[in-house]
Amino acid sequence: MARIGRFRNDAARDTYLRAYAAMEGLWPVPSTTADVPTAYGTTYVRRSGSGDGLPLVLLHGYGGNGLYWHDVVEALAGDRAVVALDTVGAAGRSVQTAPLHDDADYGAWFAQVLDGLGLGRVHLLGESLGAWHASLVALHASDRVASLSLIEPNGVVTRTPFRALARVLWFGVNPTDEGWRRVSEWLAPGTRPTDAELECMKAAQGYRTAAGWARPLKDTELASVVPPLLALYGERSVVSEPHAARRRLAERLPSAEVEIFPGAGHGVRGQVPDQVAALVSRFVARHDVDR
Repeated sequence: MARIGRFRNDAARDTYLRAYAAMEGLWPVPSTTADVPTAYGTTYVRRSGSGDGLPLVLLHGYGGNGLYWHDVVEALAGDRAVVALDTVGAAGRSVQTAPLHDDADYGAWFAQVLDGLGLGRVHLLGESLGAWHASLVALHASDRVASLSLIEPNGVVTRTPFRALARVLWFGVNPTDEGWRRVSEWLAPGTRPTDAELECMKAAQGYRTAAGWARPLKDTELASVVPPLLALYGERSVVSEPHAARRRLAERLPSAEVEIFPGAGHGVRGQVPDQVAALVSRFVARHDVDR
């Protein structure tokens, strides 16, 4: 049965909102925020930048929120508006009131957010679980997506390795501070979250998510993706299979562009933010046509 995401109790919500407010200090550029009503609840959006390019909409990964794009937003917003969403059904400032029953509902939700913002077609960038949500939008609301960029789309092009799922589940039942450190190093070798990010991640454990889980796209689904696709992977990713993903995309969606960053892991965006932002910016600029 489809669920509605919610905090476990008022105390969990208050803890999370305090951590969220502290994390807002990491956002490096001016922004405006809004609560956009949809049939699934209100969606919290943060908008920065301006310019002639089509807007770029960002969908965050599991346990995150729109603020986690703070390390790349300035570069991405150089010639266009960038809109970071708190995905409905996930921890954040969005408030879900109705379930998303199936994959198509993500397309409907996204289209309603764009309508509420007065936007037509946009570029779309998703990371990790947000790459799954972005893929569903591209399948079910393709007329609103000018290009699709996916960072570490684990479980979308290829299955997430069982050993990785087992480690994540083990951590879920033992989320100590040392466990957080070890998981962060495992996902993104050589980096560590800021104190504000870590507190927000921990506070997100007080939210019962209803944002769904990624599944590998069927061959027919992958082949039917209409927007130009860019997929970015970390070569040392423990939750994706970058080279297998490249082979499958070459077979099923030959137009897709794939970049694998040597030495990087699942947290490639945080490990080499300048390189990721530059690559995405060049890709969306090549597809900056509002048809």
